[in-house]
Amino acid sequence: MRNRTALVTGAAGGIGAAVARELAERGVTVAAVDRDAERLRETVEKAVADGLPTVAFPADVTDSTDVETVVAAVEERLGAIDFLVNAAGVLRLGEVGALSDDDWNSTFAVNATGVFHLSRAVVNRMVPRSRGAVVTVASNAAATPRTEMAAYAASKAAAEMFTKSLGLEVARHGIRCNIVAPGSTDTPMLSSMWRDASGPRGTIDGRPDAFRVGIPLRKVASPQDIAHAVAFLLSDDASHITLHTLTVDGGAGLGA
Repeated sequence: MRNRTALVTGAAGGIGAAVARELAERGVTVAAVDRDAERLRETVEKAVADGLPTVAFPADVTDSTDVETVVAAVEERLGAIDFLVNAAGVLRLGEVGALSDDDWNSTFAVNATGVFHLSRAVVNRMVPRSRGAVVTVASNAAATPRTEMAAYAASKAAAEMFTKSLGLEVARHGIRCNIVAPGSTDTPMLSSMWRDASGPRGTIDGRPDAFRVGIPLRKVASPQDIAHAVAFLLSDDASHITLHTLTVDGGAGLGA
């Protein structure tokens, strides 16, 4: 993967930051994209201090004009984009009857429309070059219903099917499009779901009242677990894999 260029969204923290670091450690030059410019700067400065080829590009994935501008800037500064990782995501919890219009719209704007904006902008540049790989970070919630997560689950299901449909269209150009579907992962997004000290144990043991079966492997994933899966699907080791969902959830979705 050396001497290639990747654009990673949601790169200021969580899974996105782990993916950006994993790729940079493998010799990929990483364009780190996030709308939180200050947090992105801090994350990238740490990576650069560790000798990792990472450059910050603040942008809002929900704004198509902003996305087109930043993709053009990345290619002008770093060269042709070989890999795209759609890792930006937001979570708005609540039963459907309590969700606001803003909860629904903002969730889809980032988790689904943002994937569309970035994928369109990057893949349109990959097609003439007849090469490239895209990985969208979705969720096991896209295939397993979750209480209080209807907006999130629906948006991730939309992102997953969009990515597979895109992959079908561009396969003839040698471009691969795959999905990594994490389960519970040790990030601020997960801890925001915990209402008290019993949260971590409930995640692992399951919650019958919420129809959650827990995690058979008895542990929460690390962001690096997800990053390793993303890197595999981008790499030449996965050169004949496309339209695939790789679930990384310790068995929490019972193979769904």
